[in-house]
Amino acid sequence: MRLFLKIFLLCTAVNVFSQNTNLVSPPVKIDSLYREDQFYLGFTLNTLQNKPAGLTQNKFSFGATMGFLRDMPINKKRTIAIATGLGISYNNYNQNIAITELNQTHVYTIIDPKTTYNKNKFSQFLVEVPIEFRWRTSTYESHKFWRIYGGFKMGYLLYDKSIYQDVNGKISITNNKDFNKFQYGTYISAGYNTINVYAYYGLNSLFQSAKVGNESLDMNAMNIGIIFYIL
Repeated sequence: MRLFLKIFLLCTAVNVFSQNTNLVSPPVKIDSLYREDQFYLGFTLNTLQNKPAGLTQNKFSFGATMGFLRDMPINKKRTIAIATGLGISYNNYNQNIAITELNQTHVYTIIDPKTTYNKNKFSQFLVEVPIEFRWRTSTYESHKFWRIYGGFKMGYLLYDKSIYQDVNGKISITNNKDFNKFQYGTYISAGYNTINVYAYYGLNSLFQSAKVGNESLDMNAMNIGIIFYIL
């Protein structure tokens, strides 16, 4: 009887142990209705287009942009989408047009090549609303994919500053009313995973009422660089 009881208890313990080891973990639920909502951060080399005669950019001009985009897929595979959001942008332009003041009027002058100066630039800080069309090879299982994003960006100029500095001192002008408050243009980004090439082309002039001599300043921006998308 004792031998039978020992065998019964041993079999019960083995059976319980076997059941515990064969437990199956519940499957991980995957969201097939994913969105590529993303923060973005970009760095650019800024150039001026439609320059007046004599204007040159002989130093590196830097730009930076950052913001957030809300993704809205429009096909079943979620590889095509539109997105919009909000961002900020800083653009700096080193060039040889000195912005000075005379009798409370802004004066724009091409700096004589023989003139020695330490610094001459203008910079702008804008808040922006991008609207873009998106194509990508993403899936709900992986965030590493090829992409081509292109769109239209509207910006409002919050702050601007121009600086001209030579041996006689520094002239600094802020909130120049000759700049266009509203600026807009097209852009495109393309690449794989986080790092992508980026290009922006302004469709209107940076200035609204400025002249060099008798020639209007109708320069627009073209900014080329890289952009990072971060989930």
